[in-house]
Amino acid sequence: MNRRAFLGAAAGVTAVFAGCTGQSRQEGDDEIGMSSSAFLQPENFEPRVGEAVVWRNTGSRTHTVTAYESGIPDGATFFASGGFESTKAARDAWLQRGGGGIASGETFEVTFEVPGTYNYFCIPHERGGMVAQFTVVE
Repeated sequence: MNRRAFLGAAAGVTAVFAGCTGQSRQEGDDEIGMSSSAFLQPENFEPRVGEAVVWRNTGSRTHTVTAYESGIPDGATFFASGGFESTKAARDAWLQRGGGGIASGETFEVTFEVPGTYNYFCIPHERGGMVAQFTVVE
């Protein structure tokens, strides 16, 4: 095996291992990555009220970021990539025309003004377990 092929293979193994240990984040502690079927949140991720949360599609598949309406704090604003106003509207748009999709390398950003726990998911990969949550603190 030549050196270039070996180094390429080693880098791939390292990336896979890092993804298994939760250490694959390289963008920044304020971003959530999206691999092929998971959200990659930094360890102990707790954004503060008024801070932006950025999701970056680090995988090759198109994803969405969609709140569960019943999974956000009372008084919090619903959020979904594509700007939809409900979980149903986001699901319908995705199923009809891929609405709300975040392509590889693209980002989606939300600033949270209400503290509490936020539950969200990726519409096309929800059944595969692409769901997550974080807590916004004061």
